[in-house]
Amino acid sequence: MAETRMYWLHALSPVHVGSGFGLGFIDLPVMREKATNWPVVPGSAVKGVLADHHKASKENREGDAQLRAAFGSGGDDSASAGALVFSDARLVCLPVRSLYGTFAWVTSKLVLQRLKRDLDAANTSTGLPEPPVPKDKAFVAQGSVLAPEGIAYLGDLDFTADSANAGAQKWAEALAKAVFPDDAAWRKEFEARFAILPDNSFDYFSETGTEVVAHIAIDPELKTVDKKQGGLWYEESLPAETVLAGIVWCDRVFGTNNVTAQDVLAYARSKTGEIQIGGKATVGKGRVRFITAAAAVQGARQ
Repeated sequence: MAETRMYWLHALSPVHVGSGFGLGFIDLPVMREKATNWPVVPGSAVKGVLADHHKASKENREGDAQLRAAFGSGGDDSASAGALVFSDARLVCLPVRSLYGTFAWVTSKLVLQRLKRDLDAANTSTGLPEPPVPKDKAFVAQGSVLAPEGIAYLGDLDFTADSANAGAQKWAEALAKAVFPDDAAWRKEFEARFAILPDNSFDYFSETGTEVVAHIAIDPELKTVDKKQGGLWYEESLPAETVLAGIVWCDRVFGTNNVTAQDVLAYARSKTGEIQIGGKATVGKGRVRFITAAAAVQGARQ
C-alpha cells in the first residue's frame, strides 16, 4: 500500500452509526468493535458518504475521470471497482466531562499503539515514541487546564496528573496538528485538554461516555404514545468532539489510462471538509470534519 494516507473524523455534533437493535436497555446502540467494545465507524460508511458528498452519480462519473477512478463505475461492459479503499475509523480520543477545563480529550496506551501501527503503515509516524504507560495516573501535556491542583477529575473518576512525560507531550502535539492542521487556536485547546489514561479507565469511559437520548414511541395510527413499547426508546450516539482515525489507500485504478493512484488520493484530499455521516441527519446529527493527511504526522512541534 505505497499510496496510503491517514484520514481523521472529528465530530461536530453527536454521531449515530448504528448496529441495529440492541439487546440491553439501549434500543439503537452505536456500532462497536467485537474485541475491544470501542465505538467504530465502518470504512464502507465513510466511502459511501464521500461518494454522495462528491456527487458520484452514474452521470457525473461518466464525465469525470478522477471521480470514476475513485468510486468506480457501473454498466455491463465498462463496470469497474473504485480505487479508493477505506479502513474502519477507530476511536482515538473520546471527550469526557472534566471538573476543570470543561472536558478532556482522553485516550489510552493501547489506543495509541493501534493508531501508531496505522501511522506506520501510512509512513506518517515520524518522531513519535511508543505511547507511555500511565499507572493510576493521567499523563497530560504541559500547560494543561485539566488539573490546576494536580488532580484531574474526569467523569466520576479522579487521577493524579503528570505533565512531565515527554512522550505524552509529543503525542498531544502530533494529534493536535493532525486533527487541526490549519487552526493554531484549536491546536492549543486540544493540547490543553489532552490526557492519556490507564487502559481500564478508557474502557470504562468508552462504555459509559457515549450520549444516550430517550425518545417517545408513537403509535403510527393513533399518533399518541405507544404504551405497548413502554412509551420510550433509547438511542446511543458518539458525543460531539469525538476523534476517530483510519487509513485510506488507492488500489489498482480501473477504467482510465491517464489517472494515477497519486491523482486519486489528491482528488479525494482536495474535496474534504465537513460531511454528514450516520443517521438522524434531519435533526443535525452526524456532522463531522473529514481530514486527510497530506504529510507526515510529526512527533514534535513544527
